[in-house]
Amino acid sequence: MAPNDVPAETLRGGRLLAAGIVLALANFMVVLDTTIANVSVPHIAGSLGISASQGTWIITSYAVAEAICVPLTGWLAMRFGAVRTFAVAMLGFGLFSVLCGLSTTLTMLVACRVGQGLCGGPLMPLSQTLLLRIFPKEKHGQAMGIWAMTTVVAPVLGPILGGLISDNWSWNWIFFINIPVALFCAAGASIMLAKSETMRVKLGVDMVGLILLVLWIGALQLMLDLGREHDWFEDGFIVSLGIVAAIGFVIFLIWEMTEKEPIVNIRVFRHRGFTVAVASLAFAFGTFFASAVIIPQWLQTSMGYTATWAGYATAFTGVLAVVMSPVAAKLTEKYDPRAIVCFGIVSMGLACIPRALWTSEADFWTLALPQLMQGFGLPFFIVPVTIIALGAVDPEETASAAGVMNFLRTMAGAIATSISSTWWDNSARVARNDLASTLQPGETQSVLASMGMGFEQARSTIERLVDQESATLATTQLFAVSTAIFIVAALIIWFSPRPPANVDTSAAH
Repeated sequence: MAPNDVPAETLRGGRLLAAGIVLALANFMVVLDTTIANVSVPHIAGSLGISASQGTWIITSYAVAEAICVPLTGWLAMRFGAVRTFAVAMLGFGLFSVLCGLSTTLTMLVACRVGQGLCGGPLMPLSQTLLLRIFPKEKHGQAMGIWAMTTVVAPVLGPILGGLISDNWSWNWIFFINIPVALFCAAGASIMLAKSETMRVKLGVDMVGLILLVLWIGALQLMLDLGREHDWFEDGFIVSLGIVAAIGFVIFLIWEMTEKEPIVNIRVFRHRGFTVAVASLAFAFGTFFASAVIIPQWLQTSMGYTATWAGYATAFTGVLAVVMSPVAAKLTEKYDPRAIVCFGIVSMGLACIPRALWTSEADFWTLALPQLMQGFGLPFFIVPVTIIALGAVDPEETASAAGVMNFLRTMAGAIATSISSTWWDNSARVARNDLASTLQPGETQSVLASMGMGFEQARSTIERLVDQESATLATTQLFAVSTAIFIVAALIIWFSPRPPANVDTSAAH
């Protein structure tokens, strides 16, 4: 019997309900923090005196730290116990939330977001594991339904909550609201789940693999985040980061392939179905996540939207995602999951076409409806791609394969956000130069002067319009490229073999 397979006390009645709320609330809070800052980036950037592109580091640093910590979750649970690890991680998450809210510099905020991500990484898989331990076996479906609902609903509420808080209080409170939740969940888990604790086993840890993982991922993310400001590979520091990332990655692969108990089980990539499914997942999810970061920035910096209304516009993604999730699960049971994945990703790609036609005069519903369309395709993509990936590996590899899949999904989102933010900013500059070179300001200034504007007022108005149009052009170009990436991701999935029936996806997180 494996250490974490020790029979746990299944709970009943009110105690089961209370424990379920604690675990679901913890998962909700961690997932919420992946999107709550999206609409707050302009507020944070303005408060700290940084650019909007630098503000995206607040999002990518959290995602990267969370991704790094996910592969350690199994080891932490077996070494210290699942309940104890959960409670300590909750307290750590709350502590770093306090520090994030108190941050006065970008460096401090990014460092605290890294701490938040490291503590938040184990909470999603542990909340799922503990729900399965406390619910009777015949109610495992209900347990996973609760977990899945919080995972789907949290990203919907994140932008809305982040916008309302940033506009009506201050951006600091998007972090402070985590504190009572963290204290409640940590205390609740310690009290109610004490008898559901797993056995503790003294295990070794692949320390070399962990160091290499942190090294190459950290170097890669720094290169992507700092590259634009340092003129990319014209700067020696960026070149050094690129070399460290490349060499570190190669050594990491070699080490993990030969290590008996690797921190990331690279061997699962020998299964073609897993490799193809994860590749499709990385391309599609990375593109989706990057758009969720770029759109709120564009709405606030160029379209005059408040954080609240930017949150309302982007949150429409989750409306049909919630509604269609059970439909997607049912269809996946009846039809080829590859066809369902292809349909879901193509639907997400088609939603980018109206985005590529946006103008600076687009109204709220013109902006919100493509979000609704993309949310329709999301569950048709997420659910079956998990089945394809986990159905391709050996049964004893399911847990490690799920960890690798979640790690790469999170990393894809962070890397795509960094690349897209840089590309978007550069495209806006190029578009601005092109517009400025063809503009005839004299005629426009005369028209504005006839409307009662002074010279400087007319000049600033023209400059604002040029900035607005250049940002809009960059945004539409980004979504034209996104459409192509989604189509590629949809086609990739057909290179995987059809998965077997009755795939166990409970290890996915």
